[in-house]
Amino acid sequence: MTRKYELKRRAEKQEETRRRIVEAAVGLHESVGPARTTVSAVAERAGVQRLTVYRHFPDERALLAACSGHWVAMNPAPDPAPWRKIRDPKERLTEALTEIYAFYGRVEPIMSNLVRDAPKMPALAELLAPYSHYLTAVRDVLATGWGARGKRRELLLAAIGHALDFAAWRSLARGQGLEEEMAVDLMVRLVRGAARGD
Repeated sequence: MTRKYELKRRAEKQEETRRRIVEAAVGLHESVGPARTTVSAVAERAGVQRLTVYRHFPDERALLAACSGHWVAMNPAPDPAPWRKIRDPKERLTEALTEIYAFYGRVEPIMSNLVRDAPKMPALAELLAPYSHYLTAVRDVLATGWGARGKRRELLLAAIGHALDFAAWRSLARGQGLEEEMAVDLMVRLVRGAARGD
């Protein structure tokens, strides 16, 4: 019985150490970015030795994948399923952008660092691919019901894709200083104009 308890306790301690390492790395990704995060800094922040970090995460990709899974679980992107039920495309777009822009506002520090560092880190770019697929799926949901065909449809998809982009949100919210509601309204007008061919 004692042996079983010791094994359980050891497994719990290892899991706790792993969690501390991941949380330390995520904190550094948020403050300095993945490209500037060192194993030494992760170890120091987690209160462990560098060798302990490598024991749990033998390479950069393993640590990035664990961080990604942890961060996504703590910060899920808005669910597009309820938007499908909104018949009016303008209302649907307004609701979706309101939720997505609020999400961007909550995760701006780490998202800015991820966008900045992804071109320098192939493993990071690979781990961000699912979010790109998510945005494409959201764009397709938001493109229904506008009645745009041919070239107008291409413009509509481009306008929606632009409105969903983190960089576009950051430009409006930070660069132009627009309140969230005004940023949403501006992007809805852009999309409506693209759909009508204005």
